[in-house]
Amino acid sequence: MRIVATILAASTTASGPSEAEADPPPTASHYVVSSGDDQSADAQGYQSGCADGRAGQSGLRMLLFGTQEPDGRIRPPGTTKSSPAQRVSQEWVSKNAVGWMRGFTECGKANAILALGVNNKSDGAANPARAGADWARLVTSVASAAPAGRIVVGGAMDGEPGWSGAAWARGWVDAYVQGTSRTLVAAGSADGCPTDASTESCAQGWTVADVFHISTGAASSVVALPQIYRTDGIQARQWAAISAWGARSDKGPLRVVGALSQRAACRQKSGCPNTDNSASDARDQLTKALASNSATRNTVPLVASDMDWPNLPTSP
Repeated sequence: MRIVATILAASTTASGPSEAEADPPPTASHYVVSSGDDQSADAQGYQSGCADGRAGQSGLRMLLFGTQEPDGRIRPPGTTKSSPAQRVSQEWVSKNAVGWMRGFTECGKANAILALGVNNKSDGAANPARAGADWARLVTSVASAAPAGRIVVGGAMDGEPGWSGAAWARGWVDAYVQGTSRTLVAAGSADGCPTDASTESCAQGWTVADVFHISTGAASSVVALPQIYRTDGIQARQWAAISAWGARSDKGPLRVVGALSQRAACRQKSGCPNTDNSASDARDQLTKALASNSATRNTVPLVASDMDWPNLPTSP
């Protein structure tokens, strides 16, 4: 699978491979909130990318920018439609991402698959087809500025049943994959989905088929990086059940490339009990859950990435 091969290649440093290790060290992924006007976008991105470059860890990582709105502007992560928080333009996002890439490559020797993402909060009132197509164009534009051999650029969708109807999320993903062949990393949740084959219903009217579609089924360029936040392992079992559903339905299992955690973000936001898995624990839970079913046991989640807020300090 091309994306898995790319991720494996990016999981080694520029100085050479690391003995083909099965579990590459976790990467840091970031929620991005503007700290100034449009002129600051490049500098803010550079600072974040330079910090990641100095850390020296290669692999898949995401920059998540928030919620799209009808005028093409983007509301920061963690906010609602009534929030007075500063919105940014897609041009701001592009400049920020290009700045990140420059900082990452100038300050270190690691490689990266950089996935630029938004969420599916329909309270932004954006048309999903237009929003998905717009994001495909943005990702394609940023990819044209990526330094060859160091960074591969794709898109990301933090898709969660609690944030929109299934039709909204499907419409966005379908428009994205029609607009670009660039990989889409589905970094979502499976709210209310089963942990076995007892039902196909999820939360908010979603079904297992809906979650599967936006996480793998929409196109061969879509891969899953499930949120495995909970320490009790329920989320890992939900995603394993969704993957097994795909296998039973002759669609094939999910293209799972890894697991997403939020421990760093939790420490910055004064904690989140029971949903603060470490990146390694998240990956281990998902690996074990997938291995428990003969239809999915050959899926090996290689990536582990942990979300943070780069503008906030981390608690000890």
